[in-house]
Amino acid sequence: MKYLFIIFTLIAAFTASAQEKKSLQINRTSDAPKIDGILDDAAWQNADEAKDFTQFRPEMGVVEAPHQKTIVKMVYDDNAIYISAYLYDNPDKIMRQLTSRDNFGQSDFFGVILNPNNDAQNDTEFFVFTSGTQADAIATPSNGEDFGWNAVWDSAVEIVSDGWIVEMKIPYSTLRFSNEKIQTWGLQFHRRFRTDNSQYSWNPIDRTKGNIGLYHGLLQGIENIEPPTRLSFYPFASAVVKSFDGETIDDYNAGMDVKYGITENFTLDATLVPDFSQTGFDDVRLNLGPFEQTFSEQRQFFTEGVDLFTKGNLFYSRRIGGRPSSFPNVAEDEEVTEYPNKVSMLNAVKVSGRTKNGLGIGFFNAITEKTYASIKNLTTGETRKEVVEPLANYNIFVLDQQFNKNSSISLINTSVIRDGHFRDANVTAAVFDITDKANKWNVDGTLKVSSLNLPIENRSGFSSSLEIEKVSGSYRYGVENTIADREYNINDLGISFRNNYNNFRAFGSYRIFEPTETFNNLSIYTWAEYNMLFDPGIYTGNSLGFDIYAQNKKLWEYGFNANVQPGKQHDYYEPRAEGRFFTYKNPFNVSTWVNTNYAKKFAFFAHTGFVTLFDSERDLFEYWVGFEPRMRFNEKFTLGYNFNYQDGSGSRGFVSTVNDDIVFGQRAQTTIVNSISGNYNFNSFHALSLTFRNYWATVTYDNTLYTLQENGTVSTEDNYTLADVNNPNVNFNTWNLDFGYSWQFAPGSQLTALYRNSLFNSNSESSATYFESLESLFKQPIEHVFSLRMVYYIDYNNIKNIFKKNS
Repeated sequence: MKYLFIIFTLIAAFTASAQEKKSLQINRTSDAPKIDGILDDAAWQNADEAKDFTQFRPEMGVVEAPHQKTIVKMVYDDNAIYISAYLYDNPDKIMRQLTSRDNFGQSDFFGVILNPNNDAQNDTEFFVFTSGTQADAIATPSNGEDFGWNAVWDSAVEIVSDGWIVEMKIPYSTLRFSNEKIQTWGLQFHRRFRTDNSQYSWNPIDRTKGNIGLYHGLLQGIENIEPPTRLSFYPFASAVVKSFDGETIDDYNAGMDVKYGITENFTLDATLVPDFSQTGFDDVRLNLGPFEQTFSEQRQFFTEGVDLFTKGNLFYSRRIGGRPSSFPNVAEDEEVTEYPNKVSMLNAVKVSGRTKNGLGIGFFNAITEKTYASIKNLTTGETRKEVVEPLANYNIFVLDQQFNKNSSISLINTSVIRDGHFRDANVTAAVFDITDKANKWNVDGTLKVSSLNLPIENRSGFSSSLEIEKVSGSYRYGVENTIADREYNINDLGISFRNNYNNFRAFGSYRIFEPTETFNNLSIYTWAEYNMLFDPGIYTGNSLGFDIYAQNKKLWEYGFNANVQPGKQHDYYEPRAEGRFFTYKNPFNVSTWVNTNYAKKFAFFAHTGFVTLFDSERDLFEYWVGFEPRMRFNEKFTLGYNFNYQDGSGSRGFVSTVNDDIVFGQRAQTTIVNSISGNYNFNSFHALSLTFRNYWATVTYDNTLYTLQENGTVSTEDNYTLADVNNPNVNFNTWNLDFGYSWQFAPGSQLTALYRNSLFNSNSESSATYFESLESLFKQPIEHVFSLRMVYYIDYNNIKNIFKKNS
């Protein structure tokens, strides 16, 4: 009740100050314009004009120059919204780079933001670049822009003597809106000049407070349109040939993804026969820590339109189709000969949308197949199979009520149900994010309850958070508290590295919104943390730090970060044992970076830093450097290289357990990462891409090992050495190369050919040099993969219209 009182007190403390919004009257047309970049269509002759754009970045309120003015017109019919934009400029100053879809690159752009509910919180964004490439996204204040969402729409670009022209057709099937007779939508236009990275908007934007959706203008005049049947099919076929260690296998797959508008505001997405044969490789690295290694999602079904499902941070989609949840029980004379590293997904479906009154509803469900491991009896030679992951159902249900154009309250439930006597999990969360009407103060928080049904016992846990923050003006500050008890666990469908904590945080920042003589942007952020265990409530550590970001007039960006943890720090996770902790003192790290102007043909990102301990009993020093040059040879071809080097000694961490002793070791580690990325775009529809990464790391332990004491210190009195444990030294090497060709041969339809090879080697030869390790890597069997995948987009409305014409 105390939290609720604070929330509603803050809400009542401020009143709204309405900003007068621009409005654009849209006309119905009986003769749809041809989307060709030539504005000679009758539909544009009497259309209302949106003009007089103003700058909002880097400076606010600057009126557009006469030779760079923007004039936009809109019309509509029973099928779509049509937009034309005449973007005046000197053609010699227009930047143009051919890129893949959703890649902004180094191009000028024109953007249209539509909000059919006019709620300032649920935008649909469409961008067209000077190259003709498209980008689209759905955007909310809590999740930002989701460019994983892709719609099918039409656009054309024409470079002319005094600027460039854009024409767009946005079918109603790409939007979600009500079937009211007369409608008013939220509307905004954006324009970026890449040479100086300035951005302009039709309705003025105040960056000092509030989310950007609050500054939309109004689109008026839409009448008597009916939301179309939103039904589209994406049939696909794929073929994969793999060759590894003298064995070649092939696999052929066909299936279909379906999108169906259940109502005008709710959409069902289903993948009937999942095919993820062309997802990119993960950036695998050597992991010496106590927490699992996580990777970003690359499967389109799990990246597109998932904004509702990310509420409360309970959904880590890589759990679906990840490693099995159990390991086989083996006798002393048995060994596991085959253990799958992933579980196959059988199908998945999601339903999501939002009502006119701001109620968002999301439902997600996926099913994975029963998966086995193989076990061999070393005495008899017999083999058997054991289920390590039964048939499993993954489910998410979300209710999210938005209000006041800047606030929301959500209820989320996730569950994982496994067939038979296996592990089941359930998590329920309440989430609120409330900003006062003056957009000055924000209060957000969560209350989460987790439940595990295990074969032997059941466990329940909880977590909560509360943050109060000033969110407007140059000076901002706030406080936060996060809590989790010992049994809190969301890792069956979510990701949570730690539990049993009670952490406090205070923070503040300063930023400029108007350029100075030196800087376009400048921000300084500082924080202080005090951390405890939840049970018992004892101190574990603290942290102080600051972060500086700046951008100068030449569009170079700079950053500097420093962090210190004064006094003793007690790590309760590194020992890998309940109730035990490892103590270290006064760690300090510094890092800095610079990013040059990427509008130039040659640009680079460079960074460096170090970490040490202010401790007379320890000699720890680690440093790192990185350099990432990138060359844009012309508007079609870009090539980038990334080199990172890290080296250090004196670090201590868990090695093993011997009897009841927890054994730590002191180690030196060297890491080198080389990667290359390149793109050659023939045009907006044909492209070649190259991605390469080689990651190498060695870890060498001192021969003398330590025993962790009950007070968190380590001792050599037990005389443990490397001979007492399995050799922990590591030489870890991975190699991945992807070379692909993509062709968008029709709207929403694509053919992709991909060649991939990969190598992996891990041993204990940590004294080997980089080139010696690379030579050993090349002696390993190499996996070659060639895949071909075609997806074809079918819109039900197009089929229906064909039959109407024929009849």
